[in-house]
Amino acid sequence: MNVKALRRQRIKYTIRKKISGTAQLPRLSVFRSNKDIYAQMIDDVNGNTLASASSLDKDIAAQKGTKTEKSKMVGEAVAKKAVALGLASCVFDRGGFLYHGRIKAVAEGAREGGLKF
Repeated sequence: MNVKALRRQRIKYTIRKKISGTAQLPRLSVFRSNKDIYAQMIDDVNGNTLASASSLDKDIAAQKGTKTEKSKMVGEAVAKKAVALGLASCVFDRGGFLYHGRIKAVAEGAREGGLKF
């Protein structure tokens, strides 16, 4: 692993020590690759993924726009699925990435979709 990846791994472990998701208050985990972005609502107690969305989903991938705009759509999509399951709030897990750019766009999209965190 390179230095940047190791730094992100350390930050990720520090964040995960502090936050954990339950069935009532799941963790909204975000992963950003160079090309795509993924978001999951996770219940850490039972180890289940409750809802997920990514920029690879057909309805989002078919849209035209920048990666940041697609990230916002991913946030809205995961929020829509979570609200359909009766989840109103969550804990945001930025996964060791800076709260900036595409990660921030996912959070804003999720808030607009009806999630509180």
